[in-house]
Amino acid sequence: MTTASQCMTRDAITVGASDTIRQAAMMMADLKVGSLPVCDGQKLIGTVTDRDIAVRAVAEGIEPTAPVREIASQPLQWCYEDDDIEDVKHKMADAQIRRVPVLDREKRLVGIVALGDVASGDGANAGATLKAVSQPARPDR
Repeated sequence: MTTASQCMTRDAITVGASDTIRQAAMMMADLKVGSLPVCDGQKLIGTVTDRDIAVRAVAEGIEPTAPVREIASQPLQWCYEDDDIEDVKHKMADAQIRRVPVLDREKRLVGIVALGDVASGDGANAGATLKAVSQPARPDR
């Protein structure tokens, strides 16, 4: 069995829940990433993606000085570091997400499993996960 900890990227950089949307966007640009875990102190409360900034902030007219907690994706999807990567792939496919925060059993953030991590460790079967994650969603309007 391959576990999430064997595939994940460790030492994920986080953004604080009270940090601004602009700060989150600047961090993403500096780090060249499209997603950041959102923490309130030590507690993981959500994730914010470049898409959240575009769709939930810019498109809705939310000021860039608003706290990132206002646009963070929820409900939060996550996994434990000792979870089977097959279960993590199913979670990604079912929720149509490309990144899953990884927690230890004390529920502290220890890393992130991204679709790229899954693909590099399991190229032959990663296509099915990518296909499921990439299914078009129906508009909420």
